[in-house]
Amino acid sequence: MAPRESLLNPVSAPIAPIRPAIEALEDSRIVEVWKLGFQIPDVIGLWVGEGDLPTPAFICDAATDAMKRGETFYAQKRGISELRQALIDYHQRIYRIRLADDRVAVTSAGMNAMMLAMECLVGPGDNVVCVTPVWPNIFATVEIMGAEVRQFSLDPRPMGWQLDLDRLFAACDEHTRVIYLASPGNPTGWVMSRAQQVALLEFARKRGLWIVADEVYARIVYDGAPAAPSFLELAEPEDPLVVVNSFSKAWAMTGWRIGWMIMPARLTAVVDKLIEFNTSGAQPFLQHACAVALTQGEPFVAEMVARYRTGRELVLQRLGAMPRVRIVRPEAAFYVMFGVDGMTDSLAFAKRMVHEAHVGLAPGSAFGPGGEGHLRLCFAASLDRLSQAMDRLEPALS
Repeated sequence: MAPRESLLNPVSAPIAPIRPAIEALEDSRIVEVWKLGFQIPDVIGLWVGEGDLPTPAFICDAATDAMKRGETFYAQKRGISELRQALIDYHQRIYRIRLADDRVAVTSAGMNAMMLAMECLVGPGDNVVCVTPVWPNIFATVEIMGAEVRQFSLDPRPMGWQLDLDRLFAACDEHTRVIYLASPGNPTGWVMSRAQQVALLEFARKRGLWIVADEVYARIVYDGAPAAPSFLELAEPEDPLVVVNSFSKAWAMTGWRIGWMIMPARLTAVVDKLIEFNTSGAQPFLQHACAVALTQGEPFVAEMVARYRTGRELVLQRLGAMPRVRIVRPEAAFYVMFGVDGMTDSLAFAKRMVHEAHVGLAPGSAFGPGGEGHLRLCFAASLDRLSQAMDRLEPALS
């Protein structure tokens, strides 16, 4: 018998292919800039969507206590009953709505909720109309499923980003299955009005389209309301609506990777199966901590919103005094999306700011064509850190 190595010739063997659509997925331009900062010790990173404070102790202690109790085994795929009930109570308290348990699913991050939604709703030959500028990861969830992304841009106006509903409706055709939007928006801070929510929901009902609403930043609003308007306040239980959310932003839990989704009951069995195939469910000890975040975390949420409001005002004042800067004031979330006169390539400009100013910003082009000509700055940081960043940026933006 010939030696084994002579039977396996890697040179002549055919190359096992990777699925072309997956190989073609674009890398994140935000991460592309972020990686540059790893080489610069004193860079002030305002490029990614998280604050600079750790998760509060009462939430961490709840996770530790749950681990000590032995909450380290498999859990129900849609989440432990304690967290599902806490989510039901939370929506009752914040939005004055009562959700049935079979409409609630806990997910392994808000991103996982978005992926699950697209796995349920779209496939090859379908398209998803996405309101942009928006966090670009949503595009990948559509493309992974073999569907087409159709980007529809908000209009930047001095008084805020504006959505033209008539043009949005015209962008939908017979292959459209989903309209995706984030309100409050990342990176824009745009908030969809109640009137536009009513009109969009009615359009979706008439056309048999799904709305996937990203409400991850719902609690970070600056007009005194407890939360931004939610589609859940308008929708009937069986409306074609999926709302995705996360513990990451309002409770300073970006690294915990726990989210949730609210859906019609007819999706529940499908989502239950897909959770099994994707992650088998979120860690139970983390879920116990999330329940505590919901039941005890309102003072912390209020504290964080106040902190972000102060940071927003500092950044708007400082940027507004720089002659090359055009600002669209954000209504919510913790980002400023600002234009720079003369900037034609936001990715190249953001990279230059890392090297020259030692400040990390996200390029507007990362969020779709409507974002080019802009940069995104995350102001969820201390005032000292934001002031220092403004001092460093001022020479380049004046």
